[in-house]
Amino acid sequence: MSVLPAAFLPTLVRRERASLAATLLAPPIALAVATILNLGLYVLLGRDPVAVVHAMLLEPFLSWTSFSEVLLKAAPLLLIAQGLAIGFRAKVFNIGAEGQFILGAIFASAIPVWFPQATGQWIWPLMLLLGALGGGLWASLTAFWRVRLNANEILVSLMLSLVAAQLLNYLLLGPWKDPNGFNFPQSVMFQYDAMVPILISGTRVNVSLLLTLALSAAAWVFMQKSFTGYKLQVGGLAPRAAGYAGFNEGWAIWLSLLIGGFAAGLAGAAEVAGPLGQLQRSISTGYGYAAIIVAYLGGLHPLGIVFSALLMAVLYIGGDNAMVSANLPIAAVRVFQGSLLLAYLIAVAFVRHRLEWPRAAVRSQS
Repeated sequence: MSVLPAAFLPTLVRRERASLAATLLAPPIALAVATILNLGLYVLLGRDPVAVVHAMLLEPFLSWTSFSEVLLKAAPLLLIAQGLAIGFRAKVFNIGAEGQFILGAIFASAIPVWFPQATGQWIWPLMLLLGALGGGLWASLTAFWRVRLNANEILVSLMLSLVAAQLLNYLLLGPWKDPNGFNFPQSVMFQYDAMVPILISGTRVNVSLLLTLALSAAAWVFMQKSFTGYKLQVGGLAPRAAGYAGFNEGWAIWLSLLIGGFAAGLAGAAEVAGPLGQLQRSISTGYGYAAIIVAYLGGLHPLGIVFSALLMAVLYIGGDNAMVSANLPIAAVRVFQGSLLLAYLIAVAFVRHRLEWPRAAVRSQS
C-alpha cells in the first residue's frame, strides 16, 4: 500500500515549555550561523573573509575610540528597540519607528531653528521632550486608524515613515534650509546650549546613553513588575482570555504605539542634539528598521535587548570599517544584519517547537 509523500513530512509541534538553556543559546547560535553564511558570500564576492570578519567583528573593540562609537550607535538602537518590544509582546506591530524617529528629530530641531540665539541649560532637555512628543504624535496617527477603522498597523506605520521622510525633505529644501549652508539640504548648526552634554571626555558619547539605560531599566520594571505591563503581555499571548478579563484591546493598541513612538522620537531628538548638531537628511539612517532586528534578537526582553543593541552597533561600526579596509559593499553589511535576524527566528522556532514525524512514516520505515 502506497503512502502519500506528505505523510512522510514532519510537522512543528509547540513544546509545552521552552528550555531556558536553548533560549539563551539561540542568539549566539544565530550569530555563528549568520557569520558562516556570510563568509561564503564574501568568498563569492572575491573578498578576503578573514579581513572582513576582523574589520567587522574585532576592530570595534581594539581601540577606545572605536568602542566609544559603538556606544554612540547603540544608544538610539537600544532606546527604539525597548519601545518597540513592549508593543511586539502585546502583538501590536509598530514598523514605523523610522518615521517616528524623524518626527522626533524635526520637533526637537524647532527650538534651535526658530530661536538660534537662545541660551540656557533648559534648551536641550526641552528638545528631548519635544522630540518624544513628536514621535508619540506620529505614532498616534497609526493608533487612530488601527482602533477606529481597524487598519493594519504594520502598513499604516510603514507608509507614514515615507511621509515623514518627505516632510523632512520639504523642510530642509524649503523653510528650514540654512541660507549660509552652500545650498546643502540641512538646517543651521545648533548653538552650544542645544547640544546634549558629553558624557565621556574625548568621545562623542553623550548623556543620552545614561537616559537610555535608565529607560531600559524602566522598561524591565514596566513589563515584569507592573499590572499594566502584565495586561499588555496577556493581551498578546491570549487575546480571548484578556477580553474575558475585561482588558481593553483599543487601550492596549494606543499605549503600545505611543510608547514606541515616544522612544523613537526621543532617540531622534538625541541624535540631532548630539552627534549631528543640526537637522540633516542623513538623520534617516535606518535606525527604526534596525531596531526591529535588535528587539527580536534580544528575545523581546529588556535585558536581552541591551546585548543585541551592542551587537548591532558593532555591526554598524565594523561594517564601516570593512567597507574601507576590505572594500566590502554596503549591501553586504545589510545582508549580514538581515541574515542574523532570519537565523535567530529559525533558531527560536526550534526552541519553541519540536519536529514530530507522522506515525504513518514511522510504520512504513519499520
